[in-house]
Amino acid sequence: MTNDPAAGPQTLFEAVYEGGDDSVVRLLRSGVPAEATDDEGETALYRASVQNRPGIVRLLLAAGADPDRASGREGGDLPLCGAAVGGHTEVVEALLSAGATPDLREALGFTAMAWAVRQGHADTVETLLEYGADPDLPAPGTEAPLVLAARRGSTETVRALLRHGAAARQEALEEARRWLGVDVEQELRAGLLATFADGSASGEEPETVTSLVEEDGGVTVVVELLRNGRPSAGTEQQTGHAAIATLLEERLGVRTPFEELAERALGAGDPGRDEWMESVAALWRRGDEETFRAAAEWCASGDPLRQAFAADVLAQLGFEQGGKPFAARALPLLRELAREAGDSDSELAQAAVLALGHHGDPAALPEILRHVGHPDADVRHRVALSLIGLVPAGHQEGTAALIALSGDPDDEVRDWATLALAGLDADTPEVREALADRLEDHDPDTAAEAARGLAARGDARAVDALARLLREEDPEGYAYATAVEALEHVKDAPTRRRLERTPPRYR
Repeated sequence: MTNDPAAGPQTLFEAVYEGGDDSVVRLLRSGVPAEATDDEGETALYRASVQNRPGIVRLLLAAGADPDRASGREGGDLPLCGAAVGGHTEVVEALLSAGATPDLREALGFTAMAWAVRQGHADTVETLLEYGADPDLPAPGTEAPLVLAARRGSTETVRALLRHGAAARQEALEEARRWLGVDVEQELRAGLLATFADGSASGEEPETVTSLVEEDGGVTVVVELLRNGRPSAGTEQQTGHAAIATLLEERLGVRTPFEELAERALGAGDPGRDEWMESVAALWRRGDEETFRAAAEWCASGDPLRQAFAADVLAQLGFEQGGKPFAARALPLLRELAREAGDSDSELAQAAVLALGHHGDPAALPEILRHVGHPDADVRHRVALSLIGLVPAGHQEGTAALIALSGDPDDEVRDWATLALAGLDADTPEVREALADRLEDHDPDTAAEAARGLAARGDARAVDALARLLREEDPEGYAYATAVEALEHVKDAPTRRRLERTPPRYR
């Protein structure tokens, strides 16, 4: 312990506010108690938790701070709840690891789970559940967390609760369906005005502004109330209610018609949104003749977005039951869609190409390869993905396409194309040179795939690249793992042992 006459609780709080881990260490060593409070009764641990200072939280806990000690003048604020309401998952995990009680209630009966669910912090919810939080504990009131998550519209939070056995599924489904018919923006706006708009001097309705934030597989609607041109209050809500309804219907054994699921997907208008993906996945698992016929009809609709949805459904229809029961009839439809998709039909091209890749029939290579030069990088990315393991030995056009894509300006296209090229059953000077060109790629995953491909072909140029990757990359990362796997192809025993002993510099 050091003696610092300037050290005291106030100094500790200043260090917490500033995020100074080293200062906190010095103050704790000088004798400032980890359980120190300010004039309002707030603990340093609570303040660090609210401010998302995971390093400081760990220091205070290691110095003896009680993770369950309530904070504030009334003693009603818990560090775990303060972290959960902000979605500070790393802090939440630190507190739980130190023994914080997952379901401890603070003032007004709130638990950390209740805060995280109401704010749509799915990662925080998952962490709480992993440490034993009750997925069905109402707090406060009587509504279960799953119902609150459905109201919030957070699909990922609903998924987390379902993975951990949450009940109240019928009630949550009813809540999700109720919101399907609600204009979320208008609902939020009306609630905001009812709460904060009283006392307007002019008698006019205050101005509000709405913004849409794309996040977590959906869209969050944010409505703010303006006073003198500045935000004075706000509220927000996620809009994953269609995806949530689809999830819960399937869990409850409700067979929602194809048309209804499809319209939910098209309502999102984006194949990357949860509404689209959950509808597609539900139909994949259904895997029956009725679904195939409905998707086949949509293939002939002439509407590119409807056709893209149909292609996504046919991509893996019935695969979960084993085999590819609809392949013989689906492939001609998918090949026609791939031929039909033009440069302006990006969603259709992506869906058709990737679906053909899932079916894995080399007969469809002409339809996949026609999109190698598509102007949309997302389409070229799907081409690269689809060609993994699909190009037969000696297929010159397929090999040339992968060589071209391995030099694509888009990182993802280049990465997946290099992976596919490295795995080709071909060893030509052109393939080797294309792989060698990627050894210095700024994306370490791409460089690692190239090194593995060259090592598998006995090319000595792989050795220096593997040494660099083993020395510089994160031992927990993909590039490092790929480099380690590539060592089995290094036939010279002394060289292999030297590479195996390479100490990583990554910290």
